[in-house]
Amino acid sequence: MNPHKTLILIGHPTEAVQRAKDLGLDVILLQHKSKFAPVQAELADVLFLVDYTDWSVTGPLVEMAHERWGFSAAVSLTDPGLEIAGRINDRYGLGGTGYRVAHLLRDKWAMRRHLTAVGAPTVAADLVDDEAGMRRFGDSHGYPFIVKPVDLAGGFGVLKVAGPADVPPAWQQVLRMRRTGLDRGPRALFLVERFLMEQYIEGPEFSVEAFSFAGRHVVVSVTEKLTEDQHFAELGHTVPGRVDADTERRIVDAVSAFLDAVGLADGPSHTEIRVSPRGPLVIESHNRAGGDRIRDLVRAVYGVDFTAYALGWPFGLVDELTARPTASGGACVRFLRGTPGRIASIDGVEQLNARPDVLAAEVDFEVGDVVGPLRDDFDRLGLIAVTAPDSDAAVRLCDDLVERAVDIRIEAPDEVAA
Repeated sequence: MNPHKTLILIGHPTEAVQRAKDLGLDVILLQHKSKFAPVQAELADVLFLVDYTDWSVTGPLVEMAHERWGFSAAVSLTDPGLEIAGRINDRYGLGGTGYRVAHLLRDKWAMRRHLTAVGAPTVAADLVDDEAGMRRFGDSHGYPFIVKPVDLAGGFGVLKVAGPADVPPAWQQVLRMRRTGLDRGPRALFLVERFLMEQYIEGPEFSVEAFSFAGRHVVVSVTEKLTEDQHFAELGHTVPGRVDADTERRIVDAVSAFLDAVGLADGPSHTEIRVSPRGPLVIESHNRAGGDRIRDLVRAVYGVDFTAYALGWPFGLVDELTARPTASGGACVRFLRGTPGRIASIDGVEQLNARPDVLAAEVDFEVGDVVGPLRDDFDRLGLIAVTAPDSDAAVRLCDDLVERAVDIRIEAPDEVAA
């Protein structure tokens, strides 16, 4: 192994390990046992199965790897590994994003306090201590306001407190989630402990996919987001977002200023933002590429592979983007949803994946699985992602395929009980 071409990957799926090998890199993979696939052992040059979120365990392993093989970069594109990659970058002077920036983006309370301290645009926020504190926050900053876990994603645990009458049930929800933790999805990698209150931001929501090159931020895509007021599940994304030029410019400027404010200088970012009456305001941000197949949409439309850039940029293996790329067509992803009950049959997915205009079609549940009401991203049944000549055409195609091409039959709860 060549230490100048050796990368530590933290918690990546198989695709990222393969991409690193395709770039000619030697790979030391730190993987959680819940995410391990046997092919990763074949691809990686060195593999540690470890709870990499525990620095007291990971730190000594990394030190041993540094002494034995050496490495030149640490990268993670998954939320639980971002701060660990930052610690490694700091300890060995590797450059890239360090712990402080990764922590500001992972910990939403730290982010809000930092933005306030540096005079950057933000909203009022405070930690949830008790029911009385929630009432005080509503009295001081108005209703509605949002309650959410300090360091999770995917919409899990997010509550909208519309008025004083919502405070007691919201507090009971917080207590329940503190007891039960993340009850679906990647539960082994996340704890649910601290909760944050923050002012509700009105306005249409977008995400911004950017890559930073030594402090210079290049926005690749302003992505349109489909949401509903009844829950916090994201229902779809469209690239490029259908937004007028002036609003897009304001979004791009706001995100660039935000990345400067938190000190992100290198690598990918995925920033969620709403265009409020006050102007664009950041909801949250991550020093990784967007999930929900956004990376696939961006690659199809702009030809920019965020995974390859994240892995290759520390080694100079990708060309620096000199300006925003030009869109070539449009792309869209829509998520499948159903009613509570037990899945009786799933049809149409294989046929969709054979179509050249379909980037992906998948169902995350199996026949016999019980599904609940739609609350957050973990309750979505699957997705369809497509390409088309422009964004409007992509949305029409995707909506049509969701409606008629995939059939997920769900037995109602009373049928299941019978």
